[in-house]
Amino acid sequence: MSRLPTNAFDHYVALGDGRSYQSVANHFGVTKKAVTNRATSQGWQRRLQEIEQQARERSDERLVETIDAMNRRHLKTMQVVQRKALEALKSYPLASAMEAVRALDVSIKQERLIRGEPSERTATCVESIIEREYQRWMYTDRGHGEEEACDHEEVASDGTHTQLE
Repeated sequence: MSRLPTNAFDHYVALGDGRSYQSVANHFGVTKKAVTNRATSQGWQRRLQEIEQQARERSDERLVETIDAMNRRHLKTMQVVQRKALEALKSYPLASAMEAVRALDVSIKQERLIRGEPSERTATCVESIIEREYQRWMYTDRGHGEEEACDHEEVASDGTHTQLE
């Protein structure tokens, strides 16, 4: 009869990143060979991979739920701000209702951002990237310190580009 208890695999898993068959052997006072034989016959490596995969999936699910709850909370907050801003707009004359207008504007932008729609900042950033890439691909540095047009364009002295036929 083996001196290695049936819960040896549990101990092996609990060791975490520093786990080894030698550590299990030392803990239970058996040889590493005894642990290796048990691990092979019971498929410890396969079982450990399955456990780690399940742990990752559960962790991912919790993260999704956390982000979803945060988004719902933020949307509710934005809806409250929008309601208050609209109430203020109804009660105050237009000249003194600018705080309500600003609050409404900010809350609408935040709601769009939470819902995954591009904000002005995102749109501006995307436009900037597109413009930079356009400049990079359409014009080449010929080594003279100035950008020159591609073969199908001509650059005027004022820096404007004219399409060639």
